[in-house]
Parts: sequence; structure tokens; C-alpha cells
Amino acid sequence: MTNGGRFITFEGGEGAGKSTQVARLAETLRRRGLEVVTTREPGGAPGAEQIRRLLVEGEVGRWDAMSEALLNFAARRDHLVNTVWPALAAGRWVLSDRFADSTLAYQGYGHGLPIARIEALYAMTVGEFTPDLTLILDLPVEEGLKRAAGRGGAEDRYERMGHDFHQRLRRGFLDIARRHPERCAVIPALGSPDNVQAAVLAAVEGRLMPMKSPRQEE
Repeated sequence: MTNGGRFITFEGGEGAGKSTQVARLAETLRRRGLEVVTTREPGGAPGAEQIRRLLVEGEVGRWDAMSEALLNFAARRDHLVNTVWPALAAGRWVLSDRFADSTLAYQGYGHGLPIARIEALYAMTVGEFTPDLTLILDLPVEEGLKRAAGRGGAEDRYERMGHDFHQRLRRGFLDIARRHPERCAVIPALGSPDNVQAAVLAAVEGRLMPMKSPRQEE
């Protein structure tokens, strides 16, 4: 399906800096002659963006864990069919701010939905497809929530969930990385954006391919 394209996902808790690093990596890869698509979850396709608003806005308790998981996988299917898979088939690199590990972390580790149910939903809607590389941006919960609070906006439903929830999220992402070391790389995200960018690029180069083009990001 990939035809030379690669699928890289960025994961982590609130305020980890994923969108910043997606944009920076995309710029670097484009300078090296690659065609790159940047996207996000929930969202990334017209129908999925409509579902996104149901998940990230409104009251904290508006959905139970299974309802959230179902909404996420409905959006994910639309995202894959209309954005990710066509781009990969055309040989493009796709960088996504969140993918299925977020459902596992948020609805599974965070809200207590049994992991087997999430895995069953994944098998039904995604199949055997997985990212080529998952970069988990990790930082202390307190710092992440502090950064997230500075963003403002209506998409703060998860930020308003309790501190214990966010601690479970962080442990969940680290456990996912431990269980899937061949796919996941943990990137310390407490440092400056430049330092995080350097670690992200090192992981991409080391895991996916030694890039042959001269480095042009400086």
C-alpha cells in the first residue's frame, strides 16, 4: 500500500508539542525532496473533522469510554480511507498528530476501557495496517497541562479532566512504547523545541532510513 511512502505518528499527553514537531519534521523532509502530508486525529478528513468536535469540545462527562472509542474509530476510518491510504499509495510521507495509540491511552489506560475491546475495534476498522514509526513525546504531566492551558480555545475537554487521568495517560503511552519497541520511540519533550526536533529527526533517520540527501534543516 505504501509504494515508498511512510506513515509516522506523533503521540503524547496534552501540551507535549506534537503539532510543532509535526510541522518541523514536515519542513525538513520537504527540503530533502519528499512529498509530505500533515494531518491529525481525530480529524484529518471532512467527516472526521465533524466527529472531532464531538470529542474535544463540551462537557467532560458527555461520553463514556466506549462511546468515545467508537467515535474515534469512526473518525479514524474516514481519515484512513480519504487521506492516509491515498497519500501513502501515491508515495507520500504522512505525518499524523495522533493515531490509534491515543485511543488506547485515553480510553483504555485513562478511562479504563478493556484493552481487548479497543484491539477488537482496531482489527475491525483498521485491520493489519500500522504506522511505520510512532514518536511518543513524553514530559511531566504538570508541565504538559501548563503548556496546554496557555493555548486557549474551545478544544479543551480532555485538558479539563483530572490530574490522575493525565498521569494514567502518561503511564499508558510509556507502556505502549515498552510493549512495541520495534515501532515506538520515546522522545523527551521537556527541552527546547530545537532539542526535541533534533531527537525526532535522529529517530526518523535511525529507524526508517539513513537519508541520502544533505542535511538542510540548519
